[in-house]
Amino acid sequence: MRAALIVLFITMHFTVVAQQPSRSDLEKQRQQLLLSIKETQEQLEATKKDQKATLSQLRGLQAKLNARQRLINNINQEIGNIDQNIQSSAGEVTQLQQKLDQQQLRYAQSIRYAYKHRNSYNTLVFIFSAQDYNEALRRMKYLKKYRDYRKDQVNEIKQTQAKLENKIGILNTQKSQKNLLLNTEESQREELLKETDETNSVVKQLKGREKELAQEIDRNRRAARQVDQQINKIIQQEIELARKKAAEEERKRKEEEQRKAAELAAKSQPLPQPDGTTYGNVKLNTGSGTGAPKPATGPATPSSGAKTPAADKPADRSPIAAVKPTPPPKATPPSYSLSLTPEVAALSNSFEANKGKLPWPVEKGFIALGFGPYKHPTEARIMLDNAGVSINTSQNAVARAVFAGTVSSAFFVSGAGWTVLVSHGQYYTVYSGLSQVSVQKGQTINIKQPVGVVGENEEGVPVINFQVWKVGANNKSFKLDPAGWIAR
Repeated sequence: MRAALIVLFITMHFTVVAQQPSRSDLEKQRQQLLLSIKETQEQLEATKKDQKATLSQLRGLQAKLNARQRLINNINQEIGNIDQNIQSSAGEVTQLQQKLDQQQLRYAQSIRYAYKHRNSYNTLVFIFSAQDYNEALRRMKYLKKYRDYRKDQVNEIKQTQAKLENKIGILNTQKSQKNLLLNTEESQREELLKETDETNSVVKQLKGREKELAQEIDRNRRAARQVDQQINKIIQQEIELARKKAAEEERKRKEEEQRKAAELAAKSQPLPQPDGTTYGNVKLNTGSGTGAPKPATGPATPSSGAKTPAADKPADRSPIAAVKPTPPPKATPPSYSLSLTPEVAALSNSFEANKGKLPWPVEKGFIALGFGPYKHPTEARIMLDNAGVSINTSQNAVARAVFAGTVSSAFFVSGAGWTVLVSHGQYYTVYSGLSQVSVQKGQTINIKQPVGVVGENEEGVPVINFQVWKVGANNKSFKLDPAGWIAR
């Protein structure tokens, strides 16, 4: 039982270690966060032309605060990794030092022994005092191995000293890196405090504009609701068209099956003959007509016991019973998945396989507002909802498709600007808040192909609202968090 617990503990330890990001990964993340903070700051400076505090400015500050906090957490994690490396290196240095001490002690003992027996006469006496030649030879080999042993001791001491010096150098480098990161963390915390004060100042200014903000909230809600309704309407129309197409194809398929079944049934029925006799599908020429045998000349004298045709049993000339086709089973309305062509299904699978790796809908920007419900930044009692992610970007930024697909629609909603809806099979991507569009309905587009130009919101900030929708098996469309689909 104890052995099993030890094995379990070791397995858990290595699992945790394997899950921890490497130092190079942490450094890469730190550089990306610094770049993100820099871009956010540049865009915030562009929004400060108007001295009046705005919600966009507040969201930008909050996004920068979040990035700054993630940067500090990243630095702390990197410091933790360095601490572990320092402890490991310090342990190796201690072990090497102990090993070196033991090697030096053993070498000193061998030197003292050699010094006591340094007289060559003693060595010769030791060899020639042997009982026979073989023993003398063995003693000579022993003395040679002893000399080689002392040489090996010297080499081991030198190697251990080199390893020790190398480990001490690595340890000092790690300590220097830790001190540098600690200084960086301290400076980042100071920046965090300044940005927190600036954010609180903007919040105070916004609290004095409750009525203006309430009107802006109502306008944005109405515009977002109209965009949602239009998107749902377009998606449902495409689903209905796909269902009708699938139903028509199913009807044609069943009609073809019934036609083939009727032809097969007709071929298997016996053929009626002119005199009323039938022999399977073989027709007998028993009556007059083309190719019938001519009757003999002279009166026919019936022989005794012979039956005349009039005496024969009349043939059954009742019509053949009509074959009633089996009514087809009641068809269930085909689902959306049945209407997917192989090409569309492949596109859906390809889109889903690229989750987390899709490019951003703009070349530069930061997520100012995430997906889903959230509290108003100044009025905690007011709950709002974001259908996608709102990305602040630069002036006249080009909106681009995150994946290949077909343009389902491009429509305009007052207060929300132009919206482009792109189909990727069962998935849809939405690009809302555009000042102009460069695509049209039915157009096939490629990844990163421009779909329009990002417009400005009411505060003069260029913002694009990017959404991801999916159609489920029950033909219901629902929204997904786009942050999980685009690359970090």
